[in-house]
Amino acid sequence: MSEEVKNEVTLRDKVVKAIKSVYDPEIPVDVYELGLIYEIQVYPVNNVFIKMTLTSPSCPSAETIPSEVEMKVKAIEEVNDVQVELTFDPPYTMEMMSEVAKLELGFM
Repeated sequence: MSEEVKNEVTLRDKVVKAIKSVYDPEIPVDVYELGLIYEIQVYPVNNVFIKMTLTSPSCPSAETIPSEVEMKVKAIEEVNDVQVELTFDPPYTMEMMSEVAKLELGFM
């Protein structure tokens, strides 16, 4: 692999970075590290599909978090369109958190 290709930041990388700027207001960890993002697809013509969940169906931020994810990803210059799908299948568990999140929250 050439050096140029290795250093190239992909659109998916930019999407992940944008998602990592979204936090659950009650938890000091971003939604990506919390494990709330189940799927990220970047389709031709730079359409982005994100499947995500929330820590609970009754999450007080149920309206704001998915729309904030959509807004941050739409702000990426190359992105054409964004679709965020909210799902509760499989249900969220704390095991879905990254080690970074577990460490931040004192679970390790």
